[in-house]
Amino acid sequence: MNNDLRDGGHVPPTEPTPTAEGSNPTGDHRLPTWAPRVPKHKIRRLYELDAQGIIDDDLIDDVGYGLWARGKAFITACAAVRGEVVCPACGAILHRAGHDKTQVMVCGCGWSLSWGDYFETIQRKQLSGAEPVLALFGSYVDRFPEATTPRARMLLIDELLHGFHWYYKTGTPTRPVAINLIEGRLSDVIDFLDTLTYGSGSTPGLRDRKAEWDERIVYARSWGRDAP
Repeated sequence: MNNDLRDGGHVPPTEPTPTAEGSNPTGDHRLPTWAPRVPKHKIRRLYELDAQGIIDDDLIDDVGYGLWARGKAFITACAAVRGEVVCPACGAILHRAGHDKTQVMVCGCGWSLSWGDYFETIQRKQLSGAEPVLALFGSYVDRFPEATTPRARMLLIDELLHGFHWYYKTGTPTRPVAINLIEGRLSDVIDFLDTLTYGSGSTPGLRDRKAEWDERIVYARSWGRDAP
């Protein structure tokens, strides 16, 4: 699959030397784009088939790699806020200092853009989270391509979708990470996960995780069902 930034793909490890500000002969000011959240109907269908013991490899990969791309986008966006910005033209990493939105980032490939314009593509896109969420997404991104069976991939998908943001002061769950992964408002996403189908054919382990979700979501609901 395509591994560029648009699909949340791998960031090349090398970094070209940025040019001086204003030295941009190509006039390339393209904005970064981010892999979208996964549609609910695909996930619902995946769980309906799994509950019947039906393995749909194509659907598992469609949903799984959609989540993989979204997870990569999330990690890349968070890194940009911390100062490691991926050039959307060539994939190089540019180091940015401070929070001045007028600062112009210039890449050796000829791309340039202000940090303010770059950051605006991240805002209000459910692309921010603390270290525990980044660790969860990073683990999924590393493990999903290595899973060798449909059941193993299904377990990884389920583990990711039922993860939580955590409040560091109390160690209690806040909102589900699915809000960063599935399209919809927080209340819609919670209701959606509450009503996923399970049955006698469900992948072993899914029902156990659903029971854990039912316990933890009690805390999460107190953070506001009307949040975006």
